[in-house]
Amino acid sequence: MNNYLYIGIFLISVLVSSVSQILLKISAGKTYDSKIEEYLNAPVIIAYGLFFLSTVVTVLAYKYVDLSLGPVLEATGYIWVTLLGYLILKEKVSRKKLLGLVVIIVGIIVFNVNI
Repeated sequence: MNNYLYIGIFLISVLVSSVSQILLKISAGKTYDSKIEEYLNAPVIIAYGLFFLSTVVTVLAYKYVDLSLGPVLEATGYIWVTLLGYLILKEKVSRKKLLGLVVIIVGIIVFNVNI
């Protein structure tokens, strides 16, 4: 199969992991009657299930994606989390965070430029 397909699968896996982080943050913002309920509720269970799924998919994608490209693709998670936090949690994006995202994007572009 095409290497770009597995890069896409890898990126979707990073997106799924980012969604699970948002679910955990939503769950952490709520108060619960007991410690068991705090850790055994639907958003937390779904989030950890998504983390597990993301990990399995990433490991499978690594069979076809260059090992050196993996950390670069994983770095897109910072972009996803920031975007999802802004859209879903209504978090503000500071100038420092925006500058950090620009540095990540430039790094991804520089890594992929064939010189």
